[in-house]
Amino acid sequence: MPTVRARSRASPLAKPYLFGLIPVSRFYQGRSATPLGREFSRFWARWSALGLPSFGMAQLELRGAKSGKPVRLAVVPVERPGGQYLVSMLGECAWVRAARVNPEATIVKFRRRQVTLEEVPVEERAPIIQQFLRVAPGGRPHIGLGPEATIEDCGKVAARHPVFRAVAR
Repeated sequence: MPTVRARSRASPLAKPYLFGLIPVSRFYQGRSATPLGREFSRFWARWSALGLPSFGMAQLELRGAKSGKPVRLAVVPVERPGGQYLVSMLGECAWVRAARVNPEATIVKFRRRQVTLEEVPVEERAPIIQQFLRVAPGGRPHIGLGPEATIEDCGKVAARHPVFRAVAR
């Protein structure tokens, strides 16, 4: 059986990215999750909300941009001086649109924390994305950079990957 290679913005000859034995390309196509990707995100969101070992993940709950219905997904919060941040590894996607329309959200890990999501200006995103790449290996193939990425590398992709600061309400 041939190996499926995930495309990377960093290199056309990117090595295949696997989640266990499953290629990452089975979870995400373009800027959105496949049905399998959505189910895995729901699973990890529930798992991390219970406080179980979850590779730094937490559950993000917010209202959908169009429907207003609750949306729950797994995210990897980045802790930095100045607060907790959420990076969109897929760039402009459904949860980013929802956060812009309805910035009130809840981050769940052991306990529920009510927050307001504030978008970080593009010029301030690079160090946050750099930290995200260090703590979230699953986001690396989507951003196209590795854990050793420099601030300059992160600055080049910052405009494509929205970042939100989670401010306690």
